[in-house]
Amino acid sequence: MGIKADVWIREKALKGMIEPFESAQVRKGVISYGLSSYGYDIRVADEFRVFTNINSTVIDPKAFDPNSFITVKGNSCIIPPNSFALARTIEYFRIPDNVITVCLGKSTYARCGIIINVTPFEPGWEGHVTLEISNTTPLPAKIYANEGIAQVLFFEGDTPCEVSYKAKQGKYMGQTGVTLPRL
Repeated sequence: MGIKADVWIREKALKGMIEPFESAQVRKGVISYGLSSYGYDIRVADEFRVFTNINSTVIDPKAFDPNSFITVKGNSCIIPPNSFALARTIEYFRIPDNVITVCLGKSTYARCGIIINVTPFEPGWEGHVTLEISNTTPLPAKIYANEGIAQVLFFEGDTPCEVSYKAKQGKYMGQTGVTLPRL
């Protein structure tokens, strides 16, 4: 980027790219979130979908059964050992046509065996981000709602992409809430 990353993000956010936008890192007593040195630390909302085997469902991305999950709403969520949950960000993103992002889990969670996977936010995409949270440990793991969970890094191209996510009518365009797999 030709300008300082935090200045670039602040300028874009003021144009509605990230809402709500926290212009400084919030860290006192919480897992940090908000504008960081070269990215933006996102927060996890208070609704989680935790995998369960109560219904003995097969996970099939082409025919996903919503009964594979139980819904947990609250200030925290316990993910069972060697299990998985979906959640969403508090922040709503509007990605410009010349920007793509990469999202990585925060080290506080990674050091506890919690892996956050998020696919790139493509140029032209907008919505709440669905977060994939894996507990790789043999112990239950606690996730804190309304606190930081991952960092988004932004990469700006010199020109807009040829076909944006919006232009190709991507299936996750404008998603809100925890969004399950779609075909």
